[in-house]
Amino acid sequence: MRPILYSFRRCPFAMRARMALDVAEIVVDHREVKLSDKPPAMLAASPKGTVPVLVLEDGTVLEESLDIMDWALDQSDLEGWKQDGARSRAEAFLVTFKDALDRYKYASRYNPEAKRGDVDESQRAIALSALEDLTNPLKMQSFLHSSDQAGYLDVATFPFVRQFANTEPDWWRVAAPESVRTWLDKLVSSSRFQRVMHKHDPWRDPSVAEAKR
Repeated sequence: MRPILYSFRRCPFAMRARMALDVAEIVVDHREVKLSDKPPAMLAASPKGTVPVLVLEDGTVLEESLDIMDWALDQSDLEGWKQDGARSRAEAFLVTFKDALDRYKYASRYNPEAKRGDVDESQRAIALSALEDLTNPLKMQSFLHSSDQAGYLDVATFPFVRQFANTEPDWWRVAAPESVRTWLDKLVSSSRFQRVMHKHDPWRDPSVAEAKR
């Protein structure tokens, strides 16, 4: 029996979990989730209903993406991703960045005067400032982890930066520092990212199918 991973292809939290499992060479039973129709088996394992969720062979449930990353690397850290303080830096960055990203990208959810599809430029500025604080090392090296290799901090943060960049690509190409754009492009074009972004059909819960018969 293999660990079971409930995932959603486009979720940035799930992306970083999948990349850590990939670098650790851990084979999982991948169950792609349709967010509008979450499988009962996933909700039974993790009632909060968010992805990713990793169910281990002994029944232990990991329902936070950084916990999944930590577990995977504890099994096998083949590329030396683990680095003191990387998790706390990733968490601190996302406290500001993720909130600003959501308010920028989904302005109409937070501002009743905004129309669907509008962006909040003030929140965009906050997110960019947080990003520049995180990525200062890229002025001197290619990755946050080291000069020639991505690691924990890179992988824990770049899926959210990718989401930020994709909101207004034309603005991003002009406004984002070149070193940050280059860093993001390297990670997005990596063979590992392409591998974990492989498309899966939504998983069908056998218990549901049986109940409908």
